[in-house]
Amino acid sequence: MNESYMRQNVIHLEQFYASRLGQAARDMVERRLCNLWPDLAGCDVLGYGYSWPYLSSYSAQAKRIVLAMPGEQGAIAQRSRRGVIACLTEDDLLPFADGSFDHVFVAHGIEETSDLPSLLRELWRVTRPEGRIVILASNRAGLWARSDATPFGAGRPFSRTQLRAALTTAGFMPTVWSGALFVPPARRLSQPSTVRGFETFGETVWPGFSGLVLVEALKRLYAETSGVKSRLVMRPSFGAAPIRKPAANRNCE
Repeated sequence: MNESYMRQNVIHLEQFYASRLGQAARDMVERRLCNLWPDLAGCDVLGYGYSWPYLSSYSAQAKRIVLAMPGEQGAIAQRSRRGVIACLTEDDLLPFADGSFDHVFVAHGIEETSDLPSLLRELWRVTRPEGRIVILASNRAGLWARSDATPFGAGRPFSRTQLRAALTTAGFMPTVWSGALFVPPARRLSQPSTVRGFETFGETVWPGFSGLVLVEALKRLYAETSGVKSRLVMRPSFGAAPIRKPAANRNCE
């Protein structure tokens, strides 16, 4: 049975990322994202939820960035050299053709959706074969999911096991996991030097208790969904079924 959550207003999200605590969150997540996606030159990129704080650093190199924002959240008319790049969408009906994007990034997108399976199926549909998706979500074991002082305390948090099961069911194959925000969600602790100290300590001592969890997954056309038993196929079946210097580039196919 699907749970119903009220999505946060886009103005609230914008105000959070303009705050010192929001900037600390963005910097720590961006550090992890740059390790996963060091260079998106020539790529078509979709951001779902409220993703611009994390994708803005790619605007000069990506071929195209599109921001899809849930209707209940609202949208801000973000602009790039291509004009307005934001649009309002429904979770289960994204206005894009099949296989439109090389990379998909989701932030503030899954915690408050009332139909996670439908959303992930739509994201799978618009991702190109062998394309990559990164989901940023509140960690069930972390402190940020328990605080009303940040947007990450809204909706439902996730464990790695829950995210893995949801992605696998949708046809994605999780490949890389990372955590961010080991610092408690308190403004007085959001100084850059303090945040870096907490991050270094958390990564080495208690990696499972990060405030946020990031997972990168691949779209595999042959990925087996959960609950389907493997069997030997004897004959083919054709039925329907912070600024970093860029490292080695994963070219878009």
